[in-house]
Amino acid sequence: MKHVAVGIIVKNGDVLACQRKRDARYALKWEFPGGKVEAGESARQALVRELQEELAIEAVVDREFFRQEWVYPESQTGNHRDGAFDVTYFLVSSFNGTLVNNAFEQIQWTTPASLLGMDILEGNRAAVELLVHHVQKSQEAKSH
Repeated sequence: MKHVAVGIIVKNGDVLACQRKRDARYALKWEFPGGKVEAGESARQALVRELQEELAIEAVVDREFFRQEWVYPESQTGNHRDGAFDVTYFLVSSFNGTLVNNAFEQIQWTTPASLLGMDILEGNRAAVELLVHHVQKSQEAKSH
């Protein structure tokens, strides 16, 4: 099982969605940025490194938001058993630098609710639904 760190980058109420390249596995699916935790790294350290590589930013990583194990069944056949992931999602509410797309087909800021209508990577769907619920609860609390 691969350990992966993922960043939910939040700015002015929107989140950054990243579309996988057309020649990548799960081509053109939308996801949150991040990547594999390397030996000797914490999930937080891996996320900072991955966001630097993928987006050229220095992320200020907030709290852990969600953690899940996810298995892509189509990656578990034959000799390919690399579809099992332990994913840690972190909120990232600030960063230094200007976003540069170094790794994706495209990136875009969108509302959390809009993510539900996008072709999201299946492994990110539970985190998206939790994020939308979290935002709705926060907005309800502010209006009372």
